[in-house]
Amino acid sequence: MNWKLLRPAPWLDTRARFVTSTPRASALLDLGSSDGETLRHFAELRPDLRLFAADKFGAPEKYPAGCDFRRADFESASLPWPEARMDAVTCMHVVEHLQNCENLMREATRVLKPGGAIYFETPHPKTTGLPRLGEKFTMNFHDDPTHVRPVPVEELAALATRCGLRPVQQGISRNWLFALAHPFFALLPDSRKKFTARVHWLGWSAYLVARKPQ
Repeated sequence: MNWKLLRPAPWLDTRARFVTSTPRASALLDLGSSDGETLRHFAELRPDLRLFAADKFGAPEKYPAGCDFRRADFESASLPWPEARMDAVTCMHVVEHLQNCENLMREATRVLKPGGAIYFETPHPKTTGLPRLGEKFTMNFHDDPTHVRPVPVEELAALATRCGLRPVQQGISRNWLFALAHPFFALLPDSRKKFTARVHWLGWSAYLVARKPQ
């Protein structure tokens, strides 16, 4: 789905709602950019944004043109940008892969400008009780062998507070178009689209927004 279509109604997608709320021409840093799919969506939705990305591995050749990519180990290294460089930070489906999230939170807070916001997204702990699909799709938390442990957003909020941020919003992350497609796909054979619709219907991911005081 091209996120350009979400410009008139960003409330349909939790991530899109956050990105839309950032000021014009903002510097947005995405932590854990992986194959760049989400970054490409951000560029579709907000072509005015100045995009930055960090990942331990990453695929910068797939990132939007002009994106400033740096490799970084989130558990041990400092992010390679100066203090108060970013207007917004996104960190989606990263914390559940880490043994310790404190360095990541402190570094994300450091590079964020006063008044800026961070968006975290991670599997909800209830995903540990969902059916296992193995290699077909990550439906159960443990279908992904690189997952370390579920990180409740309440734990993230407490860590954010200790690092100097102010949690302002939390809940379930969904794309409502995908969620509403679930009853239709439920009648069809298994496919990635069917499983994607199901996770949005179920509310598979939880999110936290925290802001750095002025």
